[in-house]
Amino acid sequence: MATPKVLVTGYGGFLGGAVVRQLLEAGFQVRGLARGDYPQWVALGVEPLRGDITDPALVRAAVAGCDAVVHTAALAGVWGPWSKYFSVNVQATQDLLEAARAAGCRALVHTSSPSVTFAASHQSGCDETAPYPQRWLCHYPHTKALAEQAVLRAGRDGTIRTCALRPHLIWGLGDPHLMPRVVQRTRQGRLRRVGSGTNLIDIVHVDNAARAHVLAVQQLLSGDDRICGEAFFITDGRPLECWKWITQILEAAGVPVPSRSISYPMAYRLGGILEMVYRLLGLQREPPMTRFVAAQLALDHYFSIDKGRRLLNYQPNPDIVQRLADCRSWLRSLNA
Repeated sequence: MATPKVLVTGYGGFLGGAVVRQLLEAGFQVRGLARGDYPQWVALGVEPLRGDITDPALVRAAVAGCDAVVHTAALAGVWGPWSKYFSVNVQATQDLLEAARAAGCRALVHTSSPSVTFAASHQSGCDETAPYPQRWLCHYPHTKALAEQAVLRAGRDGTIRTCALRPHLIWGLGDPHLMPRVVQRTRQGRLRRVGSGTNLIDIVHVDNAARAHVLAVQQLLSGDDRICGEAFFITDGRPLECWKWITQILEAAGVPVPSRSISYPMAYRLGGILEMVYRLLGLQREPPMTRFVAAQLALDHYFSIDKGRRLLNYQPNPDIVQRLADCRSWLRSLNA
């Protein structure tokens, strides 16, 4: 039997690269689609395709001859025009699904987000039965929810096996987003504790998140339909106090921990005002506070991963302390 080939969209990204590495270690052939060039992966045998995920012709070429797809490419962030978020997160996902089905791909694993169920209220140990909210605080979770729903529908209609994974606050050595953003905002004097800081949050190490994607690919290709059309929260399985986690990052980076704080109601109102002003002025840069960021900093958002443990055999490595220690030198380089 031929070795299965997997297309990884966004393979040059933090999660995408970790998925590629683990797929190669598991014996898969890998094709990567991204906007940049990544010779480190080509040297390891990855077949590269360069281009934009919003190009339907390129997407059709990318899925040709592949047995499965891992779709990590997305437009993240909390600010920007609806049209751009919709094009990248929704339309491109729908085009990818259509192309994969037409090409005879057997499986597609979609990288979603726990924010698809976030309604600006506490998420305290919720599971995958949590509904999509009726209102949205920014375009990213809204468009990710629309994309996820399309993926799950495709899995349930029997034309292609699919599932959606919801990794939460991906971190680890080389993280280009979460930890550098915390360090940068602190150095700029723009970080404050919102609320008490004792709200519980989940995080997931990039290796754990990637492992969940590989497990999903293996199970879908094996014909196991128990995960088909299903969504899964993916975390390290150990909720942390939000401000304690931020403090650990800053201490590892050698950055003084801010002492200033703001109440959650005040931060939420400030975020709403700044969003309105930025829209009226047509400003493209992200406001220093938004309602979504205020809510994420002040409210619980941690999840049950029992479904993933049971159906994916997902068992996260919980050694957060050691893995953060492994990031210390790199974090200090961010503060150099």
